[in-house]
Amino acid sequence: MIRFPCCIALLSALLSFGALAQERADPEAANFPARSIRIVVPFPAGGPSDVLARLIAQKMTEDFGQPMVVENRPGANTVLGAQAVAKAAPDGYTLLMAIDSTLAMNQYLYRTPPYDPFNDFAPVTLVAKTLQLMMVHAASEVKSVGDLIAKAKAAPGRLNYGAGTITTRLTGYLFNQAAGVNTVLVPYNGSAEVTQGLLTRSVDFTLDGPSAAASLIQDGRFRVLAKFDDRPFPPAPDAPAIGTIVPGLDAISVWLGLVAPKGTPPAIVNKLQREVAKVLADPAIKAKADAAGLFPVTTTPAEFAAFIAREAERWSKVVKDSGMRYD
Repeated sequence: MIRFPCCIALLSALLSFGALAQERADPEAANFPARSIRIVVPFPAGGPSDVLARLIAQKMTEDFGQPMVVENRPGANTVLGAQAVAKAAPDGYTLLMAIDSTLAMNQYLYRTPPYDPFNDFAPVTLVAKTLQLMMVHAASEVKSVGDLIAKAKAAPGRLNYGAGTITTRLTGYLFNQAAGVNTVLVPYNGSAEVTQGLLTRSVDFTLDGPSAAASLIQDGRFRVLAKFDDRPFPPAPDAPAIGTIVPGLDAISVWLGLVAPKGTPPAIVNKLQREVAKVLADPAIKAKADAAGLFPVTTTPAEFAAFIAREAERWSKVVKDSGMRYD
């Protein structure tokens, strides 16, 4: 009788051996990296992409013996950072910490997309699926999602929400549709600005990951009303999954992944993928990432390419129906 787990383990070992053999046969990959590697983060410092990039960069610097430099290049819904990496030399020394909107949504938001997510990049690996939260300031009279919906229905168009990525902005659209309310988007550039907006009470609620707001959640200044999937979040153990309160609202996670310029040698891509997978499997790194609600997840380059294609198909209709455009 065939034991499938053994077969899977054997296949995994053979694939790993093949990747290593390819690397040894490629002198360029065997000697990689010979200088510093740049990770472009298309958001300001302090957000989920930046936090995870710096965790990865620190450990990779130690392992590779070469500096890993994190460069924040925010603007234009991640377009500026994506374009910079798409135009970089395909040698493995420039990477993009892409977010889902970069690879699965921006192409539907622009009439003439400034880059091609499928043909301008070489996928390396998925790195995280963050936990999205609905939050209010602790001083708010809103204590639950039910309270928020009731208040929104009593005053259509009066409540507003802060969101810093395409995904969280579209989550607000989906929440409005599913809950039958009309709340107004206040767009921000990244999680740090979203957190500041809620801290100053410039918005009534926010849709965001917990990385920038973690300390404010823990010290009680922010109240988590709900999570957008059913994963545990210890700082707010009683927060319900949004789908249990708003029927029809599916789980939504903002995801992050590393890509290189198209044409980067496969042996170098594979070497980078193995190193990132090793880093994110480190218990200390994983604990820090989990505490920030980042939840590391890694894939092979081929698996990541297939995942991007599925996500692009999933969000294309939502973007169209929302009417959201950026040109």
